[in-house]
Amino acid sequence: MRTPLITRQGYVKLQQELDSLWRVERPAVTKIVSWAASLGDRSENADYQYNKKRLREIDRRVRYLQKCLENLTIVDYHPEQQGKVFFGAWVTIENDADESKRLRIVGYDEIFGQKNYISVDAPMARALLKKAVDDEVVVKTEAGTFTWYITAIEYEAQ
Repeated sequence: MRTPLITRQGYVKLQQELDSLWRVERPAVTKIVSWAASLGDRSENADYQYNKKRLREIDRRVRYLQKCLENLTIVDYHPEQQGKVFFGAWVTIENDADESKRLRIVGYDEIFGQKNYISVDAPMARALLKKAVDDEVVVKTEAGTFTWYITAIEYEAQ
């Protein structure tokens, strides 16, 4: 089960996607479907078939976004979080092999298309939560156990 949290930036991005799909893309595709249907035989009409399929994809995504946005809780930064890792934090970690990573802990719906974002439900995020700079973090995954050290914690200004 996913934790229903999201950053304010993530919520705005999903809301913009929903608005774009509903107000721009769906009416344009609907117009094409209507035009293609008016041409007659729909069984061999590629415009009709492709755009009807695209319309179903848009509707499916719109339903998902509507349900998702309704159930998500926006988590904003609070000054008392400073110095510790909480939801929305950018965390820089390093291991003994001098590998370094910079990650942001966000909600599940925000990780797609974002290279350095990890879900709050991920083992790495769970291990990092409530830790401070210079803390050792042991992450247990299916691939094994890994030790990381927190070198920096930052929060984006709201």
